Amino acid sequence: MKFTVLMMIVIIIGVLSTSSESIRFELESGHTKCIAEDIKSNSMTVGHYSIVNPDEGHPLPESHKITLKVTSAYGNSYHSSENVQSGQFAFQAVEAGDYMACFNAIDHQPSLKIPIEFDWRSGVAAKDWSNVAKKGSVDSMEYELKKLADTITSIHEEMFYLREREREMQELNKVTNSRMAWLSFLSLFVCLSVAGMQLWHLKSFFEKKKLI
Repeated sequence: MKFTVLMMIVIIIGVLSTSSESIRFELESGHTKCIAEDIKSNSMTVGHYSIVNPDEGHPLPESHKITLKVTSAYGNSYHSSENVQSGQFAFQAVEAGDYMACFNAIDHQPSLKIPIEFDWRSGVAAKDWSNVAKKGSVDSMEYELKKLADTITSIHEEMFYLREREREMQELNKVTNSRMAWLSFLSLFVCLSVAGMQLWHLKSFFEKKKLI
């Protein structure tokens, strides 16, 4: 019971604290950097990315271009853009698991570091609640209730997702334990067979030498 309550608290904190701020990192030219996001099936996900201008007030240099590819854990492509300075993507995840967003900067000599700002959200955080409030012309209380209802739904789905993952891990553990047991018996059989052959060989050797 305590474990269930603790799990729910962790999930609530995770959902409510879903990254609402973009991350910023530096990408070296000629290199690739990947960012992973665990997304449930049928979840909506959106992403915005752009190169941070190192010299405000001036246009970005032509050397500052990046390529982005977003793929699922099974290698299926969900977004691809080449030699761009900014962009966005949005899709509904068909497969559950870790999705990879891989950034690549074109090679440049001398090498340079390109600052990138990346905002990736999924589930409840992927919804633009400000637009929902404007379009629906709802008051603040109804707006908060809608947001809370979506959060609860997301928590409920997350619970089922975690249970499914736990069941898969248990099945994997059972299969692994079964295979390890068979491997142990096989190793024991091989060891006993080798020991028996050695004893037979030594007995034959001593009999030929008439030592026994």
